[in-house]
Amino acid sequence: MIIGKEILSPLIFSCIFSILLLPMAVFLEKKLRFPRAVASIISVVLFLTVIILVLYILGNQLSNLVNDWPQFQKQLAVSINSMQDWIASTFNVNTRKQLDVIHGLTQKVLDSGTIIATTTLVSLSSTLLFLIFTFIYTFFFLLYRSLIKRFIVDVFKEKNSFLVYDIIEQVQYMIRQYIVGIFFQMTIVAAVVCLAFWILGLKYAILLGLITGIFNIVPYIGIFTALIISCLITFATSGTFGMVLIVAMIIIVMHLIDSNILLPLIVGSKVKINALITILGVVIGELIWGIPGMFLSIPIIAVLKIIFERVDSFKVWAIILGDEEKR
Repeated sequence: MIIGKEILSPLIFSCIFSILLLPMAVFLEKKLRFPRAVASIISVVLFLTVIILVLYILGNQLSNLVNDWPQFQKQLAVSINSMQDWIASTFNVNTRKQLDVIHGLTQKVLDSGTIIATTTLVSLSSTLLFLIFTFIYTFFFLLYRSLIKRFIVDVFKEKNSFLVYDIIEQVQYMIRQYIVGIFFQMTIVAAVVCLAFWILGLKYAILLGLITGIFNIVPYIGIFTALIISCLITFATSGTFGMVLIVAMIIIVMHLIDSNILLPLIVGSKVKINALITILGVVIGELIWGIPGMFLSIPIIAVLKIIFERVDSFKVWAIILGDEEKR
């Protein structure tokens, strides 16, 4: 799986995207009488347009941060000076020692600047190729869906065809429900956090709200990453620990509401995976495929759970994956 990451990862993403876009493609074919190839292309292009729109909004907010970078650095310097005074008075560590530590860390960062820049450039190129191949595969999955479905059914014995059809239908339904639910969940979280930060008067309220909503897609780990980023930017712009604490409380409360109310209500009961397996899946996914593996871990586990529940010899594995039922 690690060796085949460059092939398998975009294939699985495109499979999920094609399942999500299937109703749109079918509508264009049956209602508007478009050829399958044209309907598939239109579906992929519309989906790509939505993604580009989200990235444009996020990039526009990031550009504001870049434009304000000199002011950001100035405020950050003031905040660091305040922190140094607090550390000196609380832990009796004089400013000179603190500056020596900061200077050493800064020098290491500068020494590795070329490596970081090269790595970033390679990463951006790989991401672009990944997206290109993912959407190409998505188009072909939509175009050849009948062929692929017939192949999957014919791989197994004829007596199992009903079971295979049932699993395929359940997987398609679960994937669509999960992806659409996650999109609405992300939108609600981002909107609420943006509104809360805007009321507080934070300068980058929209950017921090978008980061919180997007990172929230990754279970558990994503929300804490967004928490750290939001707190750092808030501290650098406001320079007060009180505002940082308020921001942290808003994100934590929003996460609790999302986990206990929004996620069960929006995503539904089709993706019932216990917290232990969820965390293990995210960690293992990151170890195998990095960030794409973190996103794919939950849908893959959910698909395995559907298969395990319908195959007698694997039902015991469905028990450990699922949530414990209330008695």
